[in-house]
Amino acid sequence: MKLNTITRTGGAAATLALLLGVGLSACGSDDSSAGSDSGSSTSESAESAPEETEATEAGAQTFGEGCKLIPAEGEGSFNGMATAPVASAASANPLLKTLVTAVGEAELVDTLNSADALTVFAPTDDAFAKIPKADLDAVLADKEMLTKVLTHHVVAGQLSPEDVAGEHETLAGDTITVEGADEEFTVGKENAKVLCGNIPTANATVYVVDTVLMP
Repeated sequence: MKLNTITRTGGAAATLALLLGVGLSACGSDDSSAGSDSGSSTSESAESAPEETEATEAGAQTFGEGCKLIPAEGEGSFNGMATAPVASAASANPLLKTLVTAVGEAELVDTLNSADALTVFAPTDDAFAKIPKADLDAVLADKEMLTKVLTHHVVAGQLSPEDVAGEHETLAGDTITVEGADEEFTVGKENAKVLCGNIPTANATVYVVDTVLMP
């Protein structure tokens, strides 16, 4: 009787051990799966991090005293403009309302937005205000002249601060000269000062200037 009791007890213990072993194995499998999922999630987060960082730092390489006038948030901010093609980006910026109106009058919005890579010297509203109203109205009313003036502000290719100094051919078919170095540049025969430079948009690099450039 005692032997039978021991045998039954031993058999029960063996069965319990077997069940525990299966249970622990299953738990280990679940933990491994969970760990795999966690690793995958971590990997996905790591992959998305550079994009978030890039968007957050859209204005990190800009320079100039006028950069403080760019909105901190919204479509007109550095981050907002970085995601839009150049004409659309300019339309969201409160410093460039007159330029945007002129680009619309010349029907250049699609041309600028669809270009692969451009550098745009963008006059502020204050720059346009330097032109006598009668003269500005006359240019805005003359589509051919307006187109020539506006394309004189645009260069093919995206010029970095290291490359922007020098003589460049404009989309108007003439040339424009940029002088200076580091973070101090002037543009054209007007010596227009770069107020905020190296602004990124989806297809262009923008240098905001304080004077309208004439061909």
